[in-house]
Amino acid sequence: MHIMEGFLPAAHCVGWAVLSAPFVVFGARRIVALIREKPEVKLLMAASGAYVFVLSALKIPSVTGSCSHPTGTGLAASLFGPTVTAVLGTIVLLFQAILLAHGGLTTLGANVFSMAIVGPFVAYGLFKGLTGIGLGGAVAIFAAATLGDLATYVTTSLQLALAFPDPVSGVAGAAAKFLGIFALTQVPLAISEGLLTAIVFNLLQRYSRGELKSLNILTAKV
Repeated sequence: MHIMEGFLPAAHCVGWAVLSAPFVVFGARRIVALIREKPEVKLLMAASGAYVFVLSALKIPSVTGSCSHPTGTGLAASLFGPTVTAVLGTIVLLFQAILLAHGGLTTLGANVFSMAIVGPFVAYGLFKGLTGIGLGGAVAIFAAATLGDLATYVTTSLQLALAFPDPVSGVAGAAAKFLGIFALTQVPLAISEGLLTAIVFNLLQRYSRGELKSLNILTAKV
């Protein structure tokens, strides 16, 4: 993902930005409320944002106009929820577009929707669902990070397919082609991200138990 600057038609850029904006606004309000209520989690939130930044900067060229890389959003989504992660992901994508020429400003809305909204919502749902049925936190966080990452790339493939449908098979055919190309690099990257995130989560259980308890993460069977 990280669709590059100027690659999408203008109407698509505007449309994805409009779709993404409410999630980011709501997430910003959620962050303000959370920091006021639980100021002790500020450092963990900042570290989660840094995790997103570092992992998502490790890019491998993939589909024309895009790239493959870990997303890092599964951890933040599991700890703080998807709307907070939408803000963290937007900040990361903005800085990468400006400082690293990774992604772009015109395509920011599309990249936010795939990496900072869809992926985190999938990761959050999986983490809560799996811990809710008694699976260990490491297992749940692995599934959340892995499948949240893949959900991002499914979304990016659909975004590219909508912008550039196949002349014969249309949007569905283009999406299948984009997914097939992404899968070569993204499936192993997603699994690697899941394993790394599980390791990080286990370390947090050891060294940040207070913050995890404050976020009600350790009330599940972890």
